[in-house]
Amino acid sequence: MTDRAGAVSGAAAAAAPSQGFSPAYRNYALFILMLGYTANYVDRQILAILLEPIKQDLGVSDTQLGFLSGITFAIFYATLGVPIAMLADRTNRRNIVSAAIAIFSTMTVMCGFVTSFAQLALARIGVGIGEAGSSPPSHSMISDMFPPEKRASAMGIYSLGINIGILIGFLVGGWVSQWYGWRAAFLVVGAPGILIALLIRFTLKEPQRGHADGTTAQAAGDAPKVGEVFRLLWSQRSFRHISFACALAAFGGYAGVTWIPAFLMRSYQMSPGEIGTWLALIIGFVGGAGTYATAWAADRYGKRDVRWNMWVVAIVMMVCFPLSIGLYLSPDKYWAMFFFLVPAFAGAAYIGPSLAMTQGLVVLRMRAVASAVLFLILNLIGMGLGPQAVGLISDLYAPSFGQESLRYALLTVMVVWPWAALHFWLGASSLKEDLERARLHGLK
Repeated sequence: MTDRAGAVSGAAAAAAPSQGFSPAYRNYALFILMLGYTANYVDRQILAILLEPIKQDLGVSDTQLGFLSGITFAIFYATLGVPIAMLADRTNRRNIVSAAIAIFSTMTVMCGFVTSFAQLALARIGVGIGEAGSSPPSHSMISDMFPPEKRASAMGIYSLGINIGILIGFLVGGWVSQWYGWRAAFLVVGAPGILIALLIRFTLKEPQRGHADGTTAQAAGDAPKVGEVFRLLWSQRSFRHISFACALAAFGGYAGVTWIPAFLMRSYQMSPGEIGTWLALIIGFVGGAGTYATAWAADRYGKRDVRWNMWVVAIVMMVCFPLSIGLYLSPDKYWAMFFFLVPAFAGAAYIGPSLAMTQGLVVLRMRAVASAVLFLILNLIGMGLGPQAVGLISDLYAPSFGQESLRYALLTVMVVWPWAALHFWLGASSLKEDLERARLHGLK
């Protein structure tokens, strides 16, 4: 029996060569993928610091700006993520990530050459199409390089790309637009993504599926259809709550990060460069600390009880709510920046733990699609409706509040923070059982 088992193991090893990654390579690969996500967020969020000069130059309304930064981008970004993720569960993920980064970086450069609102909308659609292929394959690669007990931290480090990207986008975008105009800002931030795409293509390896879980791609079987992935996820009460909680958190986060530069310009007469510096420092460093610290805490306490992955996030969301109210009711810019520290800390804190749990709720060949399904829900509701809702409410409030309509529009949507906390807490209640059900599903 032992000899036969050894022969089987030997055959499996011959069929799937060992891919023992050194800690140094794993960390390098995670860093490079995080750089790709940074480029993703620089190109996505650069628009926020440029909304006010674009409004003045192209003569558009807040509703149109909300459409440009929300629905226009989100529909293509979210919906195309699913078929691209299906491809990633079947083919080389590294190549998909590299091609996606090259596409959205090129389209960001094109934004600098537009002369009308329609042209800018089309260019942003191109950015959304490119960014759709970046994250889910990266999540799948990270899950195959890092074991379950380190996965939330790895996802948290990857998610630092959000904060670093916003830091670069606000800092570079703010000063470049002030000195050289908003078109130049698109050119400056778009070009480096091409170099990152080349680094990913020529320095990273495609990891063996299941490597970090002690199994193989052969054991995982063929990649299932998206309907099967969605049915497995949606059959689990924890995922239904986690996905809706992420959507609500993203609604508040995207609404805030998209419109806060315009709010600071209108309510406190701050310059683009000054706003870019403040927001870059707060979102980049404080927000980055929140993204990593929440993922680290989820990993640490999750070893005792896996439900802590969601409990930690729920606590962060609840603390964020009253400080958000203080931000938008502040009498001057310095108090506004002080109150913004906690919302910035919480802005992307939910992503690492939520991604880690979603990856655990499916089998190996479902991971890229599982991330895409989570991002589909998160981005259609959060990215698509958050900025759009603020723009609509601001235009509705304008007859009553004039220049301050944006302040009260932002204040109105902050109710989503405690609502998100409730669903993260409810998602934790069945997480243990759902993770075990997913494990048994993979053994069938």
